[in-house]
Amino acid sequence: MGGGKRFAVLLCAEDSEYVKKRYGGYYGVFVEMLAEEGETWDVFRVANGEFPDDEQVDRFDGFVITGSCNDAHGNDAWICRLVSLLKKLDSLNKKVLGICFGHQVLSRALGGKTGRAITGWDIGVTTIHFSSSSSKLFSSLKIPTTLSIIECHRDEVRELPPKAEVIAWSEKTGVEMFRYGNHIMGIQGHPEYTKDILVHLIDRLSQRDFIADSYVDDLKANMGKVEPDKDAWKKLCTSFLKGRL
Repeated sequence: MGGGKRFAVLLCAEDSEYVKKRYGGYYGVFVEMLAEEGETWDVFRVANGEFPDDEQVDRFDGFVITGSCNDAHGNDAWICRLVSLLKKLDSLNKKVLGICFGHQVLSRALGGKTGRAITGWDIGVTTIHFSSSSSKLFSSLKIPTTLSIIECHRDEVRELPPKAEVIAWSEKTGVEMFRYGNHIMGIQGHPEYTKDILVHLIDRLSQRDFIADSYVDDLKANMGKVEPDKDAWKKLCTSFLKGRL
């Protein structure tokens, strides 16, 4: 596999036993969506304090920041360390793709603000709308102006970093996607998730009393109505990360 591009997943969540067994952990879920032949993919479990050193950072062409149960506006030691790393990746002009928590913590690192969403939890399959400028950005991909994506979050980007641009929004969330220069992109939804993972997460949130049983029933009843546009998201994410836009 030598000679190809190298990418790293910065894992910000603990894998559940179910996701480990079924998908090889969240790292496995991301590799399934993003990896192509000839590439090398590594994982750093940053939520456990495992970070790349300077020499390792230099070796990677791009980084993916995953979702997390933690708050991107929190000040846990590993989150503060991640914020510093993201500032460094920006200064090195590395390609960085942030997903959910990753989208929020990227915004924070670049000077934006995150916090609890005013509209509360957004869980399920959401339709997002691309801005006219992003339609041009993604024109080579021939994707439509709206796409469905799986969402599972109660925090959001409240204020964009200076020089960042909103490239997608939804009825519930003003900043569904943003870009910063040509090297950084954040996505609030989960392009990597399957509905199976979402159902598993809903059950975990319910068991921990984060969401009410009545809400769980509604979510599961509506689950089959819309399918996420997984192929389009795969194309969009891989094209961005690998400089093909």
